[in-house]
Amino acid sequence: MATYIHQLPHWPKFTWNQEQLTALLVDIRTRQGRVLGRMEALGFKLQAEANLQTLTLDVLKSSEIEGEVLDSGEVRSSIARRLGIEIAGMVPADRHTEGVVEMMLNATQEYQQRLSAERLYAWQAALFPAGTSGMHRIVTGAWRNNKKDDPMQVVSGPIGRERVHYQAPDAELLPDEMNHFINWFNEDSTMDSIIKAAIAHLWFVTIHPFDDGNGRIARAIADMQLSRADASAQRFYSMSTQIRKERTTYYDILESTQKGSMDITAWLNWFLQCLGRALDATGETLERVLAKARFWEQHASTILNKRQQLMLNKLLDGFEGKLNTSKWAKITKTSQDTALRDIQELMNKKILAKEVGGGRSTSYVIT
Repeated sequence: MATYIHQLPHWPKFTWNQEQLTALLVDIRTRQGRVLGRMEALGFKLQAEANLQTLTLDVLKSSEIEGEVLDSGEVRSSIARRLGIEIAGMVPADRHTEGVVEMMLNATQEYQQRLSAERLYAWQAALFPAGTSGMHRIVTGAWRNNKKDDPMQVVSGPIGRERVHYQAPDAELLPDEMNHFINWFNEDSTMDSIIKAAIAHLWFVTIHPFDDGNGRIARAIADMQLSRADASAQRFYSMSTQIRKERTTYYDILESTQKGSMDITAWLNWFLQCLGRALDATGETLERVLAKARFWEQHASTILNKRQQLMLNKLLDGFEGKLNTSKWAKITKTSQDTALRDIQELMNKKILAKEVGGGRSTSYVIT
């Protein structure tokens, strides 16, 4: 008895009920066109800012899905440098962050280039520049080579009481499995391009060809295909951000699909609905971009130091939690006294104001 879909005799000949998806696809295409139309109406500078904001979220949230928290300032600065965008308060990024950004940008900015084993090897190696995942050394820049008595499994739970959610194909099958996947991904077909993004995501993560990084690379491949669907390297909606919001459902639908039949209608339906919610959420991104543009236009002649520019951008981009002097000092790598002076100057210029509360709980917001 087959336990997983890759063990079924017709793998990987996926099937689905097109009638159940047609109305949803039409709706997604309409919303997709509406989003792209709104963004095209913006000037070049605001388009670049919206693209930067979306790519930053995509990198941050795809990593968060795997339980990894990256520094948003480092991610944003790394993307801006690579895209040639001038932003205030640029900060250096570590090797790991640079690698994650490099992988995502290669997928979305070079979306017209063919996928290959070598390209996927480079993506995975970029995610793990030290050749380790946590404290464990892993195979990087090549397919995994685990033995039959040590299968690649997705597990959860404490040691001794692990729950196996999924077991991937044996390592000896990977060359043929990945050749088949890559050839399918590269070929021109009459398949709807959004449906293809959903299938590519599922197919790749089901093969699970690497020791680690499979989820992030699967989402990058989906983003690459969505860029093809949009015929644009600019990203104005973030699938990974929406998946992060729905992470439990995401893992549940993956598990049930990987343990089901070759009929993947349920997976495609969830993917399309999730994409629809991601498209709807672009309104928040656009509002934030426009508010930021209005702010800097208003303060174009205001004299600010680099620390103040950095922190104001963080607030405008959606600062998580409350901003106080301790956080200011930590982020800008300065003393509490200097942080307080920076904040006081901005209050004097009517840019920052105290939130309700006093003493040690004092926090600040943009006026």
